[in-house]
Amino acid sequence: MEYLERRRSLVEDRIGEVLDRVEPTTLADRVEHVTLSGGKRVRPTVTILACETVGGTPEDAVDFAVGVELIHNASLVIDDIIDESTVRRGTQSAWAAFGHGPAVIASDGLIGEAFALFSPSSRAMERVAEAMVKLGEGEATELVAQPTNEREYVELARRKTGALFRAAAELGGIAADADADTVDALGRYAERVGIAFQIRDDVLDATADPDDLGKPTGQDAAMERPSLVRVADLDAAESNARARQRADDAMEALDEVEVVDPTARDYLADLATFVVTREH
Repeated sequence: MEYLERRRSLVEDRIGEVLDRVEPTTLADRVEHVTLSGGKRVRPTVTILACETVGGTPEDAVDFAVGVELIHNASLVIDDIIDESTVRRGTQSAWAAFGHGPAVIASDGLIGEAFALFSPSSRAMERVAEAMVKLGEGEATELVAQPTNEREYVELARRKTGALFRAAAELGGIAADADADTVDALGRYAERVGIAFQIRDDVLDATADPDDLGKPTGQDAAMERPSLVRVADLDAAESNARARQRADDAMEALDEVEVVDPTARDYLADLATFVVTREH
C-alpha cells in the first residue's frame, strides 16, 4: 500500500546514503550485497510506525530504523555461516559469494554503521546494546543448550528474534521522545510480534516451497536446530495457533499505548496479523 511504501522508500533511500559512505570499495560492495538483496524491512517499518503512533514523524525515526535493519542484516550473515546456508533472499549468501572472512568483516561493517546512527541518543544506544546482548545469548543457547520444551523454546525465541523486534519499536518511541512507560509498552508489543514471527518461520521452514521462501527449507530438521514444531512435537496448525496467541498478546500491550496517530497504530495491529499468516 502507498502508505507503507512511502515509509519503506524513506528507509531504502537512507540505507543507500549510509552505504555510499562505506570504505573501502570492496567492503562497500559486500555490505551492499547483504543489505540491498531484498527483504521485507519489517523491523524498520516497526520503528517508523511506532514513532508515528506516539506522535513523531517518519523523518524523526528513519536513522534508528535503518540502524535496526543494518543490525538485522549483520546477524543474518552470521546465521548463514553457522547454518552453512548458501542462499539468502533468493541470491547467494554473503559467505557463499565472498568467503567466510569477508562475510564476517561485512557483518562487522554493518554493525559499525548502525551504531553510528544510534550514537546521537544515549537512550537508543542503551536499548540497542541490551538487544544485542540478548541476541547473542539466543544464538549461543541455540548452539550449545537447545530447548527441550515449549517454555524454553519461547525464551530462546524471545532472545533470538524478539529482542531486535523489541528494540525496533522502543527506538521508535525514543525517536518520538515518548516516556519510559510508553517505550516499554511498544517494546512488549514488538517482542511478542517477534516471537510470533519466529514460530511462523519454523512452520514455513517445515512446510514452504524453497523457491517461494527465497531460501532453503528443511534446515531446522537437517541441522537439528530447535523449532517449536520439533521441540513441542506440534503440527503446523498447532504451531500457527501458538503464533496467533503471541500476536493476541502483542495487541494487549499495544492497547496500553496512548495513541496520537491512529493510522500508524492500525498498521502496527495489521503487522501482528501479517507475521502469523505470511507465506515467505
